[in-house]
Amino acid sequence: MALRRSILHPLRRFAQVSLRQRALVIEAVICLAAARLGLVVLPFPRLARHLGAAVAPQQILAPQRTLAPQEAMERAASIDASPRDARLAGEVGWAVTRAARYLPFRAVCLPQAMAARTMLARRGVASMLHFGAATNGDGKVTAHAWLDAAGAEVTGYPVPPAFAEVACFV
Repeated sequence: MALRRSILHPLRRFAQVSLRQRALVIEAVICLAAARLGLVVLPFPRLARHLGAAVAPQQILAPQRTLAPQEAMERAASIDASPRDARLAGEVGWAVTRAARYLPFRAVCLPQAMAARTMLARRGVASMLHFGAATNGDGKVTAHAWLDAAGAEVTGYPVPPAFAEVACFV
């Protein structure tokens, strides 16, 4: 009985959204599956070639001075941002995070950012994929990926303040 309820609830919620939103969620499921498969099958250096041009975080806008990662991200995300692009970025972010909740595999921050980047690129919206790292109390390094586009926070937000941006793909 609980299993049936756990399956029916997401289906009911899916039926309640608009046709456009359903199409975005279906596209997000496909892109998340492709991203996850790519992460499992391909070595990261090869996969990174498909993420875009890698730039150092401080070189995004002002190579003459070092920007805090958050400041660089906010400035770069607002370049050439149109209201249409910001709306699309928000819709794509919603669809990807919604789809990731119900997949039979873990679609954490990196597959979500990769899927959203692919979906935005199909719509002609430029985005920035950020990689960050932080150390926890045990001295272990943890990583996080987030995506922003057109001044909108697409996936991976909020970024904990402990994370320092180590790479960015534009």
